[in-house]
Amino acid sequence: MSGIALAPYRVEAYNTAHFSENKIHDDEVARRYGFSGGLVPGVDVYAYMTHAALARWGRAWLERGRAECRFLKPVYEGETATVTAVESDGGLAITVESRGEPCATGAAFMTEGPAAPQLVEFAEAQPPATRPAADEQTLAPGRTLGITPFQLTPEFADRHLRDVRESDPIYAREGLAHPGTILRLCNWVLAQNVVLGPWIHVGSNLQNFAAARVGDELTVRAKVTGNYERKGHRFVELDALAIANGRTALARIAHTAIYRPRQVEAAA
Repeated sequence: MSGIALAPYRVEAYNTAHFSENKIHDDEVARRYGFSGGLVPGVDVYAYMTHAALARWGRAWLERGRAECRFLKPVYEGETATVTAVESDGGLAITVESRGEPCATGAAFMTEGPAAPQLVEFAEAQPPATRPAADEQTLAPGRTLGITPFQLTPEFADRHLRDVRESDPIYAREGLAHPGTILRLCNWVLAQNVVLGPWIHVGSNLQNFAAARVGDELTVRAKVTGNYERKGHRFVELDALAIANGRTALARIAHTAIYRPRQVEAAA
């Protein structure tokens, strides 16, 4: 059942990862993989999508909302990304279009304040002093991953709001972390534990438990739940818990990425 559509939200996309270790965001490398240029990170496309959830439910969504996102085709810097959201099945069906075609799909829902998991359910881990290459052994199911604690400074928070072109004033007004920052922790937990070539974030499912605040120390505890091949790509799946100040569960995230695209296999 579908209902009212929210007003479209348009963003001039910006590639925040030009200088990232992940060269799928570099124009020259991305073209060798068959793209038109460096990909705007999926975590930033997700950030665009969350604007609709905030417009519908406000701060409450940051504290107990749920979201799904799947990235279908690239969004490129300088292009207009148009976010549309329609009420459907008790939530919002969300689409991001660019170049006249769908680039991402997803959904957002308001939940009834589900209980956050106990932190002890997720084992603590520290990044290794020397990262091994990403493969079937180093990202084997059951492996636990962690990150170096990250302080969410006002400077980082302000820059992130500018980078994702967020127009909702709630973040600056109330000193809140943008949900795009929370999802980015899952990319960091991969990058800080293994050496990756060009890789692609393909989707995530998230359940929020609390809103992070500027000044919080953010960490993530993750477990590898899947490592498999599909259509020549090598995928990894994570079950991750984002945490503030070592004690507050922020969000549980099922995170999926292609850590070894088939183009790498073909060139081997």
